[in-house]
Amino acid sequence: MPAGAGVPADVQAARDKLKARFQDVRTGGKGTARRTKIAKHQTHSVDDKQLQAQLKRLGVNTIPGIEEVNMFKEDGSVLHFSAPKVQASVAANTYVVSGNGENKRLEELLPGIINQLGPDNLVNLKRIAEGYAAAGAGGGAKAEEADEDIPDIGENFEDVSKQ
Repeated sequence: MPAGAGVPADVQAARDKLKARFQDVRTGGKGTARRTKIAKHQTHSVDDKQLQAQLKRLGVNTIPGIEEVNMFKEDGSVLHFSAPKVQASVAANTYVVSGNGENKRLEELLPGIINQLGPDNLVNLKRIAEGYAAAGAGGGAKAEEADEDIPDIGENFEDVSKQ
C-alpha cells in the first residue's frame, strides 16, 4: 500500500513539506532521535542598558515628586501610572515615563482626575454624566419606596423613644 493512499492531496503535500523540512535535523540515521535545539535566553538587561545609554546621550533628568501619570486615549480609556519614574529632556522634547501602567476606564478615576481633563475629553465626561443621570432617574422611584418603610418620628426623637 503506498504512503499516500486514501489521503487528500493537500494533506499529503503538507506532510511531504514537513518531511523535507525536518530531514536535516536528525543526528544519526533513520529511527534516531532528532537533536534538540538549545534555545538562547536573552536577557532584557542588554536592551535596558542600551536604552539608558541613549537617554543619557539625550541628557534626560529625573523629575522627583510625581505621584501619578495619566495618558488619555482616543476611546475614552486612560493609561494610568501610579508612582512612576519620570525623566525629561526639554531641549530634546523627550519625556520618559517608566513604571507599571494600567488601562483603566475614565469612570474609575473620577473625581480626582477632573482637573486633568482637557476639552478633548469633554465628550467622554458628558457621556458619563448622562449615564449617571439615567441611572439616577430610574433609582429615584426606588428611593421613594424605601422612604415609605421608615416611620416619621417628628422633631425630637428622644421624646418618641420614651413613649
